[in-house]
Amino acid sequence: MSTDRPSPPVIAGEREMMRAFLDYHRATLAMKCDDLSDEELRRRSMPPSTLSLLGLVRHMAEVERAWFRRVINGEDIPLVWSDRGDFQVAYDASTSSRAEAFAAWEAEVEHSRRIEAAAESLDVTGYHAKSGEDVSLRLVMFHLIHEYARHNGHADFLREGIDGVTGP
Repeated sequence: MSTDRPSPPVIAGEREMMRAFLDYHRATLAMKCDDLSDEELRRRSMPPSTLSLLGLVRHMAEVERAWFRRVINGEDIPLVWSDRGDFQVAYDASTSSRAEAFAAWEAEVEHSRRIEAAAESLDVTGYHAKSGEDVSLRLVMFHLIHEYARHNGHADFLREGIDGVTGP
């Protein structure tokens, strides 16, 4: 399996640019998981951490769901794996499979894309219960780009530790 990663435009409007960079980072995470077995995807970085590539996919499913569906769309739904709102729970992927984790993540990404596309503008707001503040879709898009970029750095090291593969 080989993930196609879109190249973000070098000249575009704000929304198009943000959408493209978010999709670029989503594809980067998927690329880091390409051609690995469930066992390899569950391999932990180092004790006591439970971080694994599959855990990162699970975590990002939670992040997508929380920010787009719960905050921007105002949906009263639980997280995928956590009943306490603790995203760290998603890191423990010891019993997960690629199929389960990727199905959840890809479903949340599709929900996120629909919510963003339907929004009138990046100025649309939603309520972020944790901070007690209204936040804009613009902030959510920036936050997700930041979150993926940060965790894709972890994914680089995890993948290198599994089979030596490095690179973009």
